[in-house]
Amino acid sequence: MKFSTVKVNGLNVFYRESGDSNKPTFLLLHGFPTASHMFRNLMPLLENDFHVIAPDFIGFGQSDAPVHTEFKYTFANLTNYVDGFLDAMKIDKFYMYVFDYGAPIGFNLAVKYPDRILGIVSQNGNIYQEGLGSKWEGRKSYWANPTEELRESYKSAFKPETIIGQYTGGEKAGSVSPDGYTLDIHYTESPDYAERQSDLIFDYQSNVANYPKYQRYVRDYQPEIIAAWGKNDPSFVYQGAQAFTKDDKNAEVHLLDGGHFVLETHYQEIGQLILNKWA
Repeated sequence: MKFSTVKVNGLNVFYRESGDSNKPTFLLLHGFPTASHMFRNLMPLLENDFHVIAPDFIGFGQSDAPVHTEFKYTFANLTNYVDGFLDAMKIDKFYMYVFDYGAPIGFNLAVKYPDRILGIVSQNGNIYQEGLGSKWEGRKSYWANPTEELRESYKSAFKPETIIGQYTGGEKAGSVSPDGYTLDIHYTESPDYAERQSDLIFDYQSNVANYPKYQRYVRDYQPEIIAAWGKNDPSFVYQGAQAFTKDDKNAEVHLLDGGHFVLETHYQEIGQLILNKWA
């Protein structure tokens, strides 16, 4: 495993990388509130068959995190930096694994570069209205009427107990290692964290608005998709996984007994799904 940074538009993007760069690339795109460390158990399972690479988005993990008044924390802009990362690393065609926030970023890339996508793993990475859990109704009200009071109320998403709940909810008691959520909680202590993440919560509406565009890509290009979903996830419910099959004859759905961070407990199973399909 290699750990390094590369400059993209003047900012340092941290990444972890393993495997032979002459083999097909697997790009791993993390979600909220985590970073590339969420793939620490999966990458060793894939490195013999793929060139595996996982960047931290700007504002997350070990990548640079400019203050929100000096950087536009939108999903379009985060996509621009992942796009620049791919250019800097000279990565052309690739498989991609998308989770949570990584889904709109990954599908933004797929819409822009459909011929570069070799296959997709969507793990609780939603692009359908059917996949939005009940919690999103409140967020829609916030997007329609973005008061400062509501912005403050959504900062509860960054509290330690909320982050722990994201990892452990829907999982068997004692099955989730504290390593991942402990590191994520540490990252919330960085300066300006709550403000830049609040900007992204507000901008998530742009992803929902883009769902028809993402679905059109899936219908038109019929990519091979593994929808590996924690069926107990309250944020992105399992109907979001099943929805892929209505648009894509090459989509397969695997509902796993876990929650939002199902990769924590099912990385071996997900890794085997990938190897069985593409190795």
